[in-house]
Amino acid sequence: MTGPVIRRAGPEDAAALAMIGAATFLESYAHMIRLADMLQHVAAKSGAEAYRAFAADAGCALWIAELPSTATPVGYAVLTPPDLPIETDDGDIELRRIYLLSKWQGGGLGRRLIEASVAHARAAGKRRFLIGVYSGNDGAIGFYRRMGCDLVGRRRFQVGDAVFDDLIFGMGL
Repeated sequence: MTGPVIRRAGPEDAAALAMIGAATFLESYAHMIRLADMLQHVAAKSGAEAYRAFAADAGCALWIAELPSTATPVGYAVLTPPDLPIETDDGDIELRRIYLLSKWQGGGLGRRLIEASVAHARAAGKRRFLIGVYSGNDGAIGFYRRMGCDLVGRRRFQVGDAVFDDLIFGMGL
């Protein structure tokens, strides 16, 4: 079996992005978020229309990690203008989403998705790379620190009744 390949995603990938977005959100948060809240959040934030909107925005860039033999997605990343409760400017860009199915974590695929995002940000003239992460996700926090990110802020993230404390990391480009 050949490993996943990463490519830029466009509006034609919206259904696949919605599928992997919902699958990875469920896998990541099923133990913390009630079903009704999960369904509402995924419908509002991870439906095909949400990914079409990201793809149509010139300030955004999307990547999909997929298996070449089946074109089935196993992960993705979305780079956007920042939407964070910290001071930002035009030189900042946010990695709004990066998710992989757990089977594909730990093998370098996440690093490759971030490297593709960072390369794009640099080519676009951005000076700071930002990413938010759930404060209880020690693996991701360690990963972002190893990538060179430092803590620059905090935010609260709510899905239904569940409230999460997120950390915001930044890295100079």
